[in-house]
Amino acid sequence: MSRLTKKPVVLPEGVTLRQEGNTLTLQGPKGTLSLSLLAGVTLKQEENKAFFSGESAKTGTMWSHTRNAAEGVSQGFTKVLEIEGVGFKAALEGKTLVLNLGFVNPIRFPIPEGITITVEKGSMKVSGVNKELVGGVASRIRGLKPPEPYKGKGIHYQGEVIRRKAGKKAAAASGAA
Repeated sequence: MSRLTKKPVVLPEGVTLRQEGNTLTLQGPKGTLSLSLLAGVTLKQEENKAFFSGESAKTGTMWSHTRNAAEGVSQGFTKVLEIEGVGFKAALEGKTLVLNLGFVNPIRFPIPEGITITVEKGSMKVSGVNKELVGGVASRIRGLKPPEPYKGKGIHYQGEVIRRKAGKKAAAASGAA
């Protein structure tokens, strides 16, 4: 049994949780999310707290999904991506993100429903209420041109440490000394 389930999921101010059969619906100021209650897991609700119980390992998973959904509908989730490289840029055209990343043609990335992307000079902000969807979209965008280890050109998360390699000239100079 998961130790997480000993603690309740505390619902933030303005978030409501409703159970209809095997579906949990969380509604808050940022939007609404629905979760399917996993088999073998039961929910008990008191005021602004939700308690999960059951004998399977799924109770901890359900606890985490509910906590993430409650945080998402109250505050939302955000991932910031930075673009580095000469001539690399991003722009929005309606519901499409257009990326110029040094390829012959620009890459057109359709923005999924429930995600908002804002573009600033040298960075993009991916935000939404679903943590899994925000992380997945940010990962797919980063995967279009991951940072390379020599100059660091490409798309990376804000604060991500890119391990750098020495180039041919630096390796030859240190080998000759």
